[in-house]
Amino acid sequence: MASKESLRVDRYWATVRQSAMNPQPDDLVTNTQWDLLTGEPRGVDYLEVDANGVPALWAVPHGTAEDGPVLLCFHGGGYVGGSMFTHRKMFAHLAKAIGARALVIDYTLVFQGGVFPQPVIEGLTAYRWLLDQGIPAGRIMFAGDSAGGQLSVTVQLRARNEALPLPAAAMLISPWTDLEVIGESMDYNEGNDALFSKQWIKDMAAAFLNGCDPRDPDASPLHADLTGPMHIQVGDQELLLDDSRMLAKHAEQAGIDVQLHEFPGQQHSFQMAAGLAPEADDAINRLAAWARPKLGLGAGE
Repeated sequence: MASKESLRVDRYWATVRQSAMNPQPDDLVTNTQWDLLTGEPRGVDYLEVDANGVPALWAVPHGTAEDGPVLLCFHGGGYVGGSMFTHRKMFAHLAKAIGARALVIDYTLVFQGGVFPQPVIEGLTAYRWLLDQGIPAGRIMFAGDSAGGQLSVTVQLRARNEALPLPAAAMLISPWTDLEVIGESMDYNEGNDALFSKQWIKDMAAAFLNGCDPRDPDASPLHADLTGPMHIQVGDQELLLDDSRMLAKHAEQAGIDVQLHEFPGQQHSFQMAAGLAPEADDAINRLAAWARPKLGLGAGE
């Protein structure tokens, strides 16, 4: 059974859904305040930077070295919402658990002209910026939730196409991978998912693709020639549950090192409740335990 603390995610996503579908001018909680879900991690400093034209935010846990590993983080929001500010605390919890710095970027959203492939290009720009800072690719790991999980894969593909060295691995939280919206969980989890409707997901996919083929391997991880290890986490109440299952199966068939963890009773991106809900903290710690050896960090570092 889900903890009472994690049920905050259910309640908040229901509020977001109402706000997005029928916004009111006097709404006190809106679709831009997802950070309310997350506990403030202690001992983390934040610094806004320009990553070669891409707005970004460093989350730097106290005690991390400037020559240590880095997480390149992509926020979720279906390409229509979210920001480096809504997700800074969740990624800071993850960075702190690993012992790394995190760079969270603000890519252009659909309503600002950020249709495919613009966010992918901006993600690659930020990655190239990190490499230009002298950070080895093997000391960089991608992380993202929802649409940011999709970017964590597609930015790697674009990096490979441009002959850049690839990051150590990717951590994917409830990744959005099925742009055709054909997963069976779109139907059998209807009524369980507190945030999404199938039509809403279809509309977001159409807006992001802007006429491009949903099977385009540069946009859709399910049809891509995948590269690099990945750790996938997903809640079993999500419409996007099969997005994770299908990606894991696709990766396994390609011989990719992949782990898939499904969390019972949990909603989309429930890790946003890090610092407040035990399920979120457990998920963050599992990601960290998987990531540390891949970034060259020992258990006690």
